[in-house]
Amino acid sequence: MKAKFSSLLILASISFLTLSSLQAQTGVGQKPEKGAKVYLDGSKKSLEKNWIYWEGPRFSAEMPIKWPEVTDPVDGGKAISSIDPAGAGGKYGAADIVTKDEFKDFRAHVEFLVMAEGGNSGVYLQNRYEVQILDGDYGLHGMAALINEHLPTSEEYNGVGKWNAYDIVFRAARFEDGKLVEKPRATVYFNGVKIHEDKEISQVWGGPNSGLDGGNDGGKGITDRPGGLKLQAEGHDVRFRNIWIKKLDLASPDTDF
Repeated sequence: MKAKFSSLLILASISFLTLSSLQAQTGVGQKPEKGAKVYLDGSKKSLEKNWIYWEGPRFSAEMPIKWPEVTDPVDGGKAISSIDPAGAGGKYGAADIVTKDEFKDFRAHVEFLVMAEGGNSGVYLQNRYEVQILDGDYGLHGMAALINEHLPTSEEYNGVGKWNAYDIVFRAARFEDGKLVEKPRATVYFNGVKIHEDKEISQVWGGPNSGLDGGNDGGKGITDRPGGLKLQAEGHDVRFRNIWIKKLDLASPDTDF
């Protein structure tokens, strides 16, 4: 009995350490996991190497990408700002940028800093499903929401002028014979705190200007095409750095980590 108890104690300790190490891999400043690729280190060079404009129906920008390299106001390093002339006045879809690489299942880390009150942008999973960035709002269309579907379970935003981090595991929709059989799912940590646990996502919101499949059956017509990670330009100075992504292959419909 004593040996059995010791074995159980060891297993419990290993489980705790594994969970702790996973949770430690979230938050501002997190280095890329093994097998991940850095898509944005804050430099114009990494922007031009790994990103393109998303040429949706509202696209009105011109290459090269006009998102400027700016100074990180916290530590003086480099960051990329979402200010683009074509996106002025909140014209989403006009100058959004997306990774050249496209994904099905993946793990992503995205760091952002909102420079002024009301700052607005967004992180789009597969260029479809938005994790909102919006200073001053914590509703279904507000900060850290899986937009229009899931509220964050807690408010973890660090505020204007400070860096924040989304850590995400996403599982793409599954299809059989061209028919949707499993909806997409996501788990999201915000500044190291889990705010969405394995949430199912029903559709693409925002219409055809928002991303892939936005114009298909009112956003319900999800297709099997992979998509990149997209960042939104809405005329606000939201800064980005330390974005890395690791491709996954999740057999079971579970994204929790």
